[in-house]
Amino acid sequence: MRTRVVLDAPSNLGLRPPAPGTVPGCYKLAGALREQRIVQRLGALEGGVVVPPRYDRGDWQEGDGVFNAAALAAYTVKLADRVERHVRAGEFPVVLGGDCSIQLGASLALRRLGRYGLVAVDASADFRHPGNSDRIGAAGGEEVALGTGRGQDDLTNLEGLKPYLRDEDVRLFGNRDAFEDDRAELAALKIPVVTVGDIREWGAEALARATAEAFATPELDGFWLHLDADVLDPTVMPAVDSPDPDGLLPDELVSLLRPLLASPHCVGLNVTIYDPDLDPDGTAGALLADIVVSAFAQS
Repeated sequence: MRTRVVLDAPSNLGLRPPAPGTVPGCYKLAGALREQRIVQRLGALEGGVVVPPRYDRGDWQEGDGVFNAAALAAYTVKLADRVERHVRAGEFPVVLGGDCSIQLGASLALRRLGRYGLVAVDASADFRHPGNSDRIGAAGGEEVALGTGRGQDDLTNLEGLKPYLRDEDVRLFGNRDAFEDDRAELAALKIPVVTVGDIREWGAEALARATAEAFATPELDGFWLHLDADVLDPTVMPAVDSPDPDGLLPDELVSLLRPLLASPHCVGLNVTIYDPDLDPDGTAGALLADIVVSAFAQS
């Protein structure tokens, strides 16, 4: 078994404020999962924390591009340095976010090392970019587009390594069946989207095994696994910024994650978006910790 290392990336730079004068509470995710003893339960080493810059959108207005862009760029490089170090050492980083923009740190780190894929388990595709939307701003809903080179250069071309991910090396799982806006564009780009309905029709474990096997190719050096808590149904995970209905149930998510984490080609995991401010009794956080621990049980 590879050595697991839990690393905190408590950045909320990629989300819009939940209300005027407030900041997104997902930066507390790591602390909440640590309260559930996730480090000890995973038998992991302590990786510490990559401290993010202050959340400050300044005088940003709609149409100005991605807010917090300079802070995001600096944080992406800083987080990539840490992720790269662990992957080079043969360790398996478990990165506790934060919002989904932390995926840019993992993507940049792996781009430095070679050619890696991404499996994103998320309610939405996070593929908003200037070519399909006039509401660019929140990188937490745009990180897959940014990672594949779509968007402003100060985020897509760090260190001259654009794109961090090739379209054909991305797989999306758990998108809501009702979300069809991106589906045609993604299909044209040959980025597979496996919806909640597809998972229930074909079986989470079978689909995950097939995906892991597809990454076992000489052209690829491995893949990263990204988990957004909003992939879960809001009846069990209400503590996210966009609790959309008709999501996965806990057992379905564990069945999907296990074969991916068990693959020798999987090199790391992000956990994102859970917001302890929306979970006053900690029930959803305890469930998320249980899911992550259970998903590693056979890996």
